[in-house]
Amino acid sequence: MTRRAPARTGPVAPAGLGPVVSSAHLAAGLMPALSELEFGLILLGHAFNRWMVRCAAAAGIADLSALEVLVLHTVNHRNRSKTLADICLVLAVEDTHLVTYAVKKLQGQGLVASGRQGKEKTVTITAKGEALCRKYSEIREALLVRPVRGTGADERKLSELAGTMRALSGHYDQAARSAASL
Repeated sequence: MTRRAPARTGPVAPAGLGPVVSSAHLAAGLMPALSELEFGLILLGHAFNRWMVRCAAAAGIADLSALEVLVLHTVNHRNRSKTLADICLVLAVEDTHLVTYAVKKLQGQGLVASGRQGKEKTVTITAKGEALCRKYSEIREALLVRPVRGTGADERKLSELAGTMRALSGHYDQAARSAASL
């Protein structure tokens, strides 16, 4: 008895072309859909990074990297000081020197301030940083949120997708740990 492939939903490549992926040799395994997702993540990741940098520039700070924008928003989150370890954990950044450099750059521009909580260095948002985040949010609402909302995207499905992506991140982290031990 032959096994049928599960039914696919959504757009598919034209007949004979296979799934839309960046590396056909990786899609040839047991789960081609995962390769499709990975290609989508590549495209989405680069587009998201470009968006953050350009939105920050439109908000008034033209020379921030994507990571620096993420660090700024993380420091601004809930208006509480953060340790470098907190920032690295939330953003899943292993190389603490990258976050340290980002904080120094943001501090040099007057967007964040550093302090101490016991022996740990802390980072807090400044009034200038908060104003930049507010302007960024206004631009995001106008240029990104409204158009995406206009597509009729189902917010529940977006939330479910976000949950799936967070869960998959755990699988990728575990696979990375396993690969490092080979």
